[in-house]
Amino acid sequence: MTGLTANDEGYCVELADHVLEARQVVIATGPFQVPRIPEVADELDPGIVQVHSAGYRNPAQIPAGPVLVVGGGNTGYQIAEELSATHEVHLSVGSRQAPLPQRVLGIDLFRILGRLGAMRKTVHSRLGRRLRDRETLIGSSPRKARRLGIRLRGRTTGADGSTIRFADGSALTTRAVIWATGFTRDHGWIDVPVLDAGGAPVHDRGVTSAAGLYFLGLPWQHTRGSALLGWVADDARHITDRIAALAAAEPGAVAA
Repeated sequence: MTGLTANDEGYCVELADHVLEARQVVIATGPFQVPRIPEVADELDPGIVQVHSAGYRNPAQIPAGPVLVVGGGNTGYQIAEELSATHEVHLSVGSRQAPLPQRVLGIDLFRILGRLGAMRKTVHSRLGRRLRDRETLIGSSPRKARRLGIRLRGRTTGADGSTIRFADGSALTTRAVIWATGFTRDHGWIDVPVLDAGGAPVHDRGVTSAAGLYFLGLPWQHTRGSALLGWVADDARHITDRIAALAAAEPGAVAA
């Protein structure tokens, strides 16, 4: 989609090759629109291979020699672990995240959390308020990384040519950098007053103040599971109920 505006009949959705009109619209594009790469990347020599995690596919992409993975979340650890079989790997971690095992007594962790009801704790619950701004390593840990020969580094603070500098004063000369530094949202194509000053959707469980306009699949939209396939159906049902109610009140209202 390239644009969304309101009109007298509902909304006008602009696509690359045509335009749609709908009384109701569900925006289910998620929170991961634009790869985020820190400014330090511009300080590296053009000969250094740089790949954002969104473009990483396998170790064959990465030239021989030392490689730095920047980002201490699940993606950064997982890429570093895969690369460790074929490369000398360094992992730059800015802030530590609590590690949890992928499986407990042979049972997948998310299945356990689902049975305990933790995945359906709402954003306004006591647990939700504590967890919504925190991330957790699932199946990875600094201990496991070290066992695989990965050298853990501190936060990346600067670069010069092929040399990366870290917060502890150490440095690394590398052949390649993988930026596992996440994404930024891009809702600039939405020309409807449902975004805050930072461009984040303003909503109540995906329902915005603009009649017939909804969001789906956002992290902590309502619960911990809102952005995960196993639990997004809860929010989808809530939104479809609202769609049906509006359609019943205004015959002919359809959703895109």
